[in-house]
Amino acid sequence: MLRYRGDVMAPRSCRSETSLLRGTLITFRRRCGKPTCHCASGEPHESPALTYTEAGRTKTLTLAENDVADVEAALTRYQTGRDELDRAADAGIAALRARRSR
Repeated sequence: MLRYRGDVMAPRSCRSETSLLRGTLITFRRRCGKPTCHCASGEPHESPALTYTEAGRTKTLTLAENDVADVEAALTRYQTGRDELDRAADAGIAALRARRSR
């Protein structure tokens, strides 16, 4: 579920210890387009963002600074779970091969 906060969308469930997120945490850099803004001639505005794929398309979800730690933790939980599944699948393939070679 997403929560709208100004121009920032953030996952509501990221606060949970059990939430999982798939994607990559990046720093989103952009220029706002205002001719008098410091970004017109200097450094662009920066904000944290989560990129992920959905239906074959890359999506970007801009985050608030206080959401970054929760998102990082959810990404780590996802990767840990994925690694565990990969190990279990590898063990299953090894067991199947062992059964076939008898």
